[in-house]
Amino acid sequence: MSRLPTELAKTLKGIGVEYAFGIPGGPSIPYMDAMRMEGIEVITTANEQSAGMMADVIGRLTGVPGVCHATYGPGATNLSTGVGGAYLDRSPMIAFTSEMKVRDWGRKIQMNVDHQAIMTPVTKWTTHLSKESFSETIKKAVEVATSEMPGPVHIGLPADIVDENVEAIGPIQFAPKGNQASLDLQLFEKAEELLKKAKKPILAVGLTAYRMGLHEGVRDFAHKNSIPVVLTPMAKGMIAHDDDCYAGTLFHARSDFTAKIYGQADLVIGIGYDSIEFNYEAWMPEVPLIHIDSEPVDITPEYTEVYDLVGNVSEGLERLNTLELPDYEWNLAEVKDNKEQMFRALVPDTGTFTPSDAVTVIREVMPAESILTSDVGAHTHLLGQLWDVQEKGTFIMTNGWSTMGFGIPSAIGAKICKPETPVACVTGDGAFLMNCGDLIVAKRKGLQVVTIVFADKDYSLIKVKQGWKKVDQYATFVQDGEFFDAEKFLGIPVIKVENKSSLKVALEKAFATNGPTIIEAVVDGSIYHDLIIKDYK
Repeated sequence: MSRLPTELAKTLKGIGVEYAFGIPGGPSIPYMDAMRMEGIEVITTANEQSAGMMADVIGRLTGVPGVCHATYGPGATNLSTGVGGAYLDRSPMIAFTSEMKVRDWGRKIQMNVDHQAIMTPVTKWTTHLSKESFSETIKKAVEVATSEMPGPVHIGLPADIVDENVEAIGPIQFAPKGNQASLDLQLFEKAEELLKKAKKPILAVGLTAYRMGLHEGVRDFAHKNSIPVVLTPMAKGMIAHDDDCYAGTLFHARSDFTAKIYGQADLVIGIGYDSIEFNYEAWMPEVPLIHIDSEPVDITPEYTEVYDLVGNVSEGLERLNTLELPDYEWNLAEVKDNKEQMFRALVPDTGTFTPSDAVTVIREVMPAESILTSDVGAHTHLLGQLWDVQEKGTFIMTNGWSTMGFGIPSAIGAKICKPETPVACVTGDGAFLMNCGDLIVAKRKGLQVVTIVFADKDYSLIKVKQGWKKVDQYATFVQDGEFFDAEKFLGIPVIKVENKSSLKVALEKAFATNGPTIIEAVVDGSIYHDLIIKDYK
């Protein structure tokens, strides 16, 4: 037997945890020390919500639960924002918070609030750790965090258990996997009949398929049957922009072009479609739906013909690829032409330096295998449609939780996880203000993270939505004059650019620099009014 913090650290190290993110508190000192002794790097963040976001990204990229920690009260409430992101963006995580001694639960004590109540709505499971439950709790936490759908588990660490001795748990064997249940074959046969009767089916691919790595199977089915494919934003990369079957991304900029294609469909086939990003009924015509996913379909009652095939998504895709289906009536040349029109519309020639111009240059400069993270705002809609996720690249965003401030911590987490991979973040000037303090982590660790700030002086997405409601612009102004007005921010170099050529030079310099760089791209955000679409049907 040994002290509980030591056994906890050994167990976390044993399942593959390399990092823990958070802000130290007095009760956490023994746990941090134990992690250090076991070779887990404890990374101090500027804000607990950033700790959760970094742990989220580690979980996404590795499949091993990301680990984060916060102290009493406000530490836990701050952390809950990052934990909620892992919950709705489907990332495995174990979040720890220090809790008061058991005897003090419910008492009127400084910083004393019920962490279990705070974490219940944003986790798959929340509990307290105790000497008696130590082994059972940790094993269950790993299982719950990594099982379908993956997500966060919260474990409270009461202050009075730190000196308890516990038995070693031993190795915990786990392999992240989806729902392995076999599909309903009778229902699949009915869906097959529908596929054979359809004239213009369309394939809608989502986050679950991306997370399970079903890229090849999706492409095979689309190519074999010449079926157009639409993606949710977090499934970007499942099929390339230049693929003849790719029709566009749902929900994001100029998806009115995408609607011209899916609006013709007489059948929708959802593969790994997680409606947390975009509900079916928000975009699809009132036609039959074949939903193949690890979770039951979530759709409103007016869609009366739904084939809900719940279970092993990979198995379902394999079965689809064995079917001999008729020649459908799609003209893929029309799909391609429509897509090309969309991409031209996304990069209008305005005579000014626009966010679209900036995205085009960033894609040109960044290598194919790079990681780009996106914060939340009007630029998210642009990136979600325009950013071409190349074969070995990764695009990291939040579209289930969608919290501003995600971009910088997610980029730092990605760079920590993949130190040899080029990493950049695109954020707006409003979103930058949310978690810019965590750039100090990149500086402290010498991480080559490039933060590109689209400075247009507004909370542009809200400004666009005010235009939809035909009200005057109000409470959307971020700043006047210079945004940084300095050559450094927190000791990090700031390069200001106002056109495509200077952005290209700045990016090349940033990716040749040891440590982080901030690029202030002064852009004309007025184009967002034409790019962001209100009606998706």
